[in-house]
Amino acid sequence: MTESDTFAEQARPASSQRTPDEVRAQLQQWFAAREPGAEVLDLHLPEGNGMSSETLLAAVRFGDEERRLVIRVAPRPESDPVFPTYDLPAQFAVMRHVESYGVAAPSCLWVEEDPAVIGAPFLVMDRVDGDVPPDVMPYTFGAWRPDSTDADLRELADASVDVIATIHAVPAPADGLIPTPEPGETALAAHLRRLRAFYDWAAQKHGGAPLLDRALAWAEDNLPPHADQVLNWGDARIGNLMYGGPAGNTPVAVLDWEMATVGPCELDLGWFVYLHRFFQDLAELAGLPGLPGFLRRQDVERRYADRTGHVPRDMDFYTAYAAIVHGVIMYRIQTRAIDFGAAVAPENPDDMILHRASIEKLLAGTYWESVV
Repeated sequence: MTESDTFAEQARPASSQRTPDEVRAQLQQWFAAREPGAEVLDLHLPEGNGMSSETLLAAVRFGDEERRLVIRVAPRPESDPVFPTYDLPAQFAVMRHVESYGVAAPSCLWVEEDPAVIGAPFLVMDRVDGDVPPDVMPYTFGAWRPDSTDADLRELADASVDVIATIHAVPAPADGLIPTPEPGETALAAHLRRLRAFYDWAAQKHGGAPLLDRALAWAEDNLPPHADQVLNWGDARIGNLMYGGPAGNTPVAVLDWEMATVGPCELDLGWFVYLHRFFQDLAELAGLPGLPGFLRRQDVERRYADRTGHVPRDMDFYTAYAAIVHGVIMYRIQTRAIDFGAAVAPENPDDMILHRASIEKLLAGTYWESVV
């Protein structure tokens, strides 16, 4: 089994997707109640549909206008969701908030909180056309933009960092839409507290993983005292950006806001840098060159500093912390696969964490020594 096969198995353990036939009639009635005469012309699942929430693509006629829409559906509880809660109304409000400040979030039209309509809450957005770097197979495996020049990739990378800087300049929304720290707690400490709670929830039937226990203790012991906080996208990575424009290098949509929070800007930057390294490491383990000159840590830090005037701090910690967060999520995805009967629990629970070697090197302070 190749490393890429292992990734595909871990990342897609079992589907909680529903078929379009189950929901088309209900959505037809729902749209017509909001816009008399509305007609659902088409409804289908896109390729590479996600796990944390589900996606339907629809074409709906409103009078003389046909609109192409995206419908994000929260997973049903019986599907053993990746995360314990899904607050689509909050995502809807956050996306509308950032869009009002110039962030290219898709335009949100409606949110439905009643699960009785199609079995789960959902939100409806305008569909945006563009190119999204794939997770499966990873964009670093060579099929994504094989003819791009170094200048093309540099332009795309700089524009992507600029998106993060734009988000960080947006005032955080009020009214409890995103997680915030408790009195006397820094936003970073609150983030770690919530991560521990998520890990405890994910591990309750499986006993946990020694590497993650050690990594979370390391994070607590090495937590920077940064008390500043900005709006964080939370899932800042190029796989959540859609690109278009004349050269195809301009971000035209900023996707997936379910992890939005407040914290130091380095939370987003560390995630952005490490998530690329995760896919680059997979490519190298598979014997492929990947994109070694793309989204290098020093280039991301330099671009952000040039764009904002803020020089990123303690990025050794924040990239390691990103790998730990990703490790907890990957652990949960694999325990979900075990629960579905799609995988067998390994003898060593650390083996459920695909990038365990990277986490170990990051904790030891040796990871970046081998990265150009």
